[in-house]
Amino acid sequence: MASSSALSRLSNLHNHLRPLDSNNQARSSLIEGLVKFSPEVYQALSSGRAVVALESTIISHGMPYPQNLDTAKQVEEIVRKNGAVPATIAILDGVPCVGLSAEQLERLATLGTRAQKTARRDIAYVVAGRRNGATTVSATMFFASMVGIPVFVTGGIGGVHRHGEETMDVSSDLTELGKTPVAVISAGVKSILDIPKTLEYLETQGVCVVGYKTDEFPAFFTDTSGCKAPCRLDTPEECARLIDATTKLKLGNGVLIAVPIPKEQSASGSKIESAIQKALKEAREKNIIGSAETPFLLARVNELTGGASLASNIALVKNNALVGSKIAVALARLREHSSKAGMN
Repeated sequence: MASSSALSRLSNLHNHLRPLDSNNQARSSLIEGLVKFSPEVYQALSSGRAVVALESTIISHGMPYPQNLDTAKQVEEIVRKNGAVPATIAILDGVPCVGLSAEQLERLATLGTRAQKTARRDIAYVVAGRRNGATTVSATMFFASMVGIPVFVTGGIGGVHRHGEETMDVSSDLTELGKTPVAVISAGVKSILDIPKTLEYLETQGVCVVGYKTDEFPAFFTDTSGCKAPCRLDTPEECARLIDATTKLKLGNGVLIAVPIPKEQSASGSKIESAIQKALKEAREKNIIGSAETPFLLARVNELTGGASLASNIALVKNNALVGSKIAVALARLREHSSKAGMN
């Protein structure tokens, strides 16, 4: 009986992961051979429950130990309390992991920056070398899409860097959103970046950008950016219908749902913005560019604000987890209802 149940769950997961081509069964088996699932995530995907993908760069590169570990555990708990299953994604010893155990979270948190910051371009290198990789937004989206997780929660996405028209420094998060069908829940774009150019680039990529309960696109540490959000939605159910429509229409791109930082944390926004300007100047003087720039800026801004920016960062990630979990649950219910209706 237990064997029959296990086979049934495996079949359900094959169906959940099935790519839309004639080799779907072989491709699904290949995915299972390449990716290691935690038992909790595997069971949730097998049964059609809501799953929320979480990145790991925020653990290894975004915060110091032990705040990074505490925050990771708290975010996962928020996801569970709101009816979904957390799937923190990372590459450990060359193996892509979807869902981490408590021991794996601890290991990643203590590794810190010794774990390679892994974007899409780095995945094969990290896997082939059996290295440890902390996934950025683009890499997390890639793996989430691979295994059929439609909702991903992060702090803020990357974007077009200031003076990007000269440096061509554009985050791979934006191109990933243009070609990977995963909904990203974030607090908008980090205010260290060029927000108007980032929104223009997302439009070029065909990405639907939504302000959640706001008409103005949020700027990570603050709830305002001076840029109008292209669309507005006010409930998890509305967001779920948008994600479902994007999938059914086979648009092939992601959705960005921008959630403003909680009001009580946005009050320190002007202080943080002043620190950002100073940190940007220092980065230019020290010629800190590319993938090293964002970690430097966030760390320096935290120093200049006496820890206020880190507190805001943690608060917005938790808030995004709350909203993202509700959206994932609403989407799972919508798809379950559609599936039942289709059988009648």
